[in-house]
Amino acid sequence: MLIEARGLKKSFRQRTGFLTGTSEAAEKTDDAQRIAAVDGVSLKVAVGETLAIVGESGCGKTTLARMLLRLIEPDAGEVFFGGRDLLAAQGSALRALRREMQMVFQDPFASLDPRMRVGEIVGEPAAIHEPELGRAERRRRTSEILERVGIEKDALQRFPHEFSGGQRQRIGIARALILRPKLVVADEPVAALDVSVGAQVLKLLAELQRELGLTLVLISHSLPVVAQLATRIAVMRAGRFVEVGAADQVLERPAHAYTRALLAAVPRLVTGER
Repeated sequence: MLIEARGLKKSFRQRTGFLTGTSEAAEKTDDAQRIAAVDGVSLKVAVGETLAIVGESGCGKTTLARMLLRLIEPDAGEVFFGGRDLLAAQGSALRALRREMQMVFQDPFASLDPRMRVGEIVGEPAAIHEPELGRAERRRRTSEILERVGIEKDALQRFPHEFSGGQRQRIGIARALILRPKLVVADEPVAALDVSVGAQVLKLLAELQRELGLTLVLISHSLPVVAQLATRIAVMRAGRFVEVGAADQVLERPAHAYTRALLAAVPRLVTGER
């Protein structure tokens, strides 16, 4: 397995007005005011597969995704990446793990620093994790990955606001791939895009997965979206998985009532190729 999580839990304090500070009263009611975002989730993702985690907004999908990459710390549980204990890693060991896992964020407008040029944005991970690279080599690799995601070389000196939403998401994908990671977590990668543009981005992700041997974890609220890429689907509700199985099985023969309700809410589901 490339990544394995066991019993992940994460809760957050519910904001309730004047009791959100650090007063004694707030501390005494802390447990009562906490909401479980992820409640005992375990999963395994094999090398080269696409696991889609699907569910309604607020069910804990993004919190889970961020814990898998250790962008936030779980309250309990374990995460192993390539057999290595991600939560125990520190210093250089943690940096080495981080370069093998990258994230594509939901909002292509907010995820790119408007003050930086595209060449700087895409090349920044290489500058951090591969400081031995010369400027010319980093620029070459930046141009190469931008071209592969469909962005022309003249983009290097331009700013994010000069691009459309779909182009910005392609830039975000290029930034995630410049380190040639093993795992990419895509958090609602097409939710902020028009349907036709989103379909192009999903096609690009599928092509890149085949070419680069990527393992994907795809977060989405949309079954038609995950149907285009997923090999397995985990259906999430209220912080827990209610159904996990092969994509065809979950989409065509759902076992849980919640999964059936999600499918019933889709007027027409086109599974396409996986």
